[in-house]
Amino acid sequence: MGFLLSFSLITLLSLASIRNEAQGIKSARLLDLVIRDYTFKSYDINNKTGIIHTVHLPANFSGIEVDTVKFRCGSLRRYGAQVKEFHLGIGVIVEPCVQRVMVIRQNLGHNWSSIYYACFDLSGYQLVSPILGLLAYNDGSDVNFSNPVELGIHAGEKPITIDFTNATSIAHPSGIRPLCASFENDGKVKLKTPASHNICVVTRRGHYGLVIESPPPSAGAPGQARKKISLWKVWWGARLGLPWAYSFWVCFWWQCLLMQRRKQKWRRWKEEPTKRKLCKCQWLAM
Repeated sequence: MGFLLSFSLITLLSLASIRNEAQGIKSARLLDLVIRDYTFKSYDINNKTGIIHTVHLPANFSGIEVDTVKFRCGSLRRYGAQVKEFHLGIGVIVEPCVQRVMVIRQNLGHNWSSIYYACFDLSGYQLVSPILGLLAYNDGSDVNFSNPVELGIHAGEKPITIDFTNATSIAHPSGIRPLCASFENDGKVKLKTPASHNICVVTRRGHYGLVIESPPPSAGAPGQARKKISLWKVWWGARLGLPWAYSFWVCFWWQCLLMQRRKQKWRRWKEEPTKRKLCKCQWLAM
């Protein structure tokens, strides 16, 4: 009995810890660090060079896709590489050029991409694609897995291109051509016309997305927006609250059962002397 109660409490606390970690992420930079840590925790030294491997994140990070691939710095510069939507052209420069480079590709999905609305000034624009990220870290023999060094990636002879064609896109009015958005480290957003349909040309590693100008609000928009926000809150509240409610219910009834058994034991213990006295009196009367 005690084991089951302890197991329930430990499970509840572990779920709460993971959930609080996800809820506490309010910045794009912090999300990068969390993804980096999970990537290196799942790192397998037997992974072959040039082969893309999927990183499995906890369930509370659902919607985020992460892939990793390691390269030799010199080979990456000579031949370039294709990492999902990112094409690194020949001559790509890694700074500093360590022996081995771990490249991490992110697709934040639409839910987690919304963090960029809070971290960057996107007023007047809205995302029509998930945020795609390209980062690199030292993967040499001297790598510190608890705090790996972030590396720079810069285009060389040929540019770095990002193909958003297969990325899930939010429906937007036909005839409107999205712009390429580059999210800079200083919190600014740079917009650029795509080289071709859904193809963005960039010069370095970072985070990118497609945006369009936000349509003017209609008369009924505020009420509709509040309704959508309310439904969103109800959905997330139910999703996060149900495990807590179930665990609380189990613990509550478990405690009630223990208290009931203690009362019954106490009642029997009190009645025992009375029964003994009654038997003694009957024996003397005889």
